[in-house]
Amino acid sequence: MIASIIYNLFIRLYRAGVGIASATGNKKASLWLNGRLGWAIRLQQQQLTDSRVVWVHAASLGEFEQGRPVLEAIRANYPGYKILLTFFSPSGYEVRKHYPGADYICYLPLDTNANARKFLDLTRPDLAIFIKYEFWMHFLTELHTRKVPTLLVSGIFREKQIFFKGYGGMFRKLLAGFTHLFVQNKASLDLLHQIQMQNASISGDTRFDRVAALLAETQQLPLIAQFAEGKQLLVAGSTWPEDEQILANWWKTNENSQLKLVIAPHEIHEAHIQSILSLFPQAVRYSAIKEQWQDASILIIDNIGMLTTLYRYASMAYVGGGFGKDGIHNILEPAVYGMPVIIGPVYDKYFEAVELVAAGGAIVINNDQELRSQVDLLSSDTTLRARKAAISKDYVLSNKGATEKILHYIQENRFLSKV
Repeated sequence: MIASIIYNLFIRLYRAGVGIASATGNKKASLWLNGRLGWAIRLQQQQLTDSRVVWVHAASLGEFEQGRPVLEAIRANYPGYKILLTFFSPSGYEVRKHYPGADYICYLPLDTNANARKFLDLTRPDLAIFIKYEFWMHFLTELHTRKVPTLLVSGIFREKQIFFKGYGGMFRKLLAGFTHLFVQNKASLDLLHQIQMQNASISGDTRFDRVAALLAETQQLPLIAQFAEGKQLLVAGSTWPEDEQILANWWKTNENSQLKLVIAPHEIHEAHIQSILSLFPQAVRYSAIKEQWQDASILIIDNIGMLTTLYRYASMAYVGGGFGKDGIHNILEPAVYGMPVIIGPVYDKYFEAVELVAAGGAIVINNDQELRSQVDLLSSDTTLRARKAAISKDYVLSNKGATEKILHYIQENRFLSKV
């Protein structure tokens, strides 16, 4: 009871905090608020209660891409169902609000008891799927009460999470309410077993299926192809200011005229783009590349959505986040194309990074001197670069299969009907 009161207080304080941030000009907070205005009216207009519905929820863009193989497998195998896709964060919704694989896409309403009941009254899903995390108490409780099969896909659990604390009883109850928890690795399963959760199994990570599917996509970036023609290309993806400073320190002493650099920052607001341009005065923005690419050696990507395709043109990759407290971003996207992947030292929370470092496909650097040394080595030693590239690609392709396991479970339990 006390935990529930604290949780509800937190939800209301969170809402108030977003409101204050929006009022002071925070664009992301404004999108979060405005995107939820009139949600029930818009949802009612979809008349989803007249259809059979599968509800898929993702926190943000990364989780959506992680769950996308499952969503698309359900679409292909059960075409009679409508797909409802929800996001918590604007960074997911704003990029994928026109995704053609779903019938209706919206923000998840704030997690209150009334919102959860109203949302499920208007959607009546036959199956609910949550990607990786997002344990919203009222939504999960209402799903359990209504006996809606509810799955967690690509879950990952760590000992420090609230489920494994003495005061985490309410959240353990939420886990018990899932029909099944598909987790990425044995460590997660062992933790769940320690708190007596038997509704779980190892499926692996659906991100491997998603990034493997990138190899079959035909999207091209002609301007990037022109920019990279005849040169080696280092693509630095999802960078933060700490990464960009290290890249700038390295680039100042770079003497390899055959190497070009593309930086695709995690945040593309104008202030951040300007800060990158101050570090790289000779750089060209992607939005201006048509006029200036011929003489440029450094390109700054100032839009969202092209990074996964951008890696296709790289000889080697640098994945950002490894110098911040939260750790690196997705290393599987560049790895699947077959290339060495350079990362910072904060990566221990990501098992795929740990495994790829151990296998030799990923390289850890601690400063710009180490970055310089590794890039020079990879650039000059084509045999070494090819060997690491093969390790990266093989690692991704050998870990496919999570989507198939999840789909088999759905079919075996007859949660959905082919008719």
